[in-house]
Amino acid sequence: MFKHILIATDGSELAQKAVDQGFALAKALNAKATVVMVTEPWTALAYGDMPILFPLDKYDAEAANNAGRVLSKAAETAAAQRVNCETRHAPGQFPADGILNAAQQLSCDLIVMASHGRRGLSRMLLGSQTQKVVTYSGVPVLVCR
Repeated sequence: MFKHILIATDGSELAQKAVDQGFALAKALNAKATVVMVTEPWTALAYGDMPILFPLDKYDAEAANNAGRVLSKAAETAAAQRVNCETRHAPGQFPADGILNAAQQLSCDLIVMASHGRRGLSRMLLGSQTQKVVTYSGVPVLVCR
């Protein structure tokens, strides 16, 4: 069935449900798992007429540090469950793009991720990375809530 499962996380409690489901499925199928965390590109914030600057090197360092913590926790969980797992940080990409790129580069045959389940105006304003992955993925996507 599935041989290589890509599990997307952002480190949130909701994303942990997808990590848990992905590991359970990988273990049941004796499949390899890769956990990916995507960190978005740095952008300057503008408040009124005054931009708020945050140094790019500090942003990159903090994003890498945070991804390292999240991915390390996922790797420990996989090891405890005896799941064959690798981790990957995809910096400087929007989540859907990073997830889709990783799935394609790694030849994954299933993507597992969470969805906040936003509807209406909040979905339109915030977008739905999960919806973009489902729409553009060439492989099945398991959405966890």
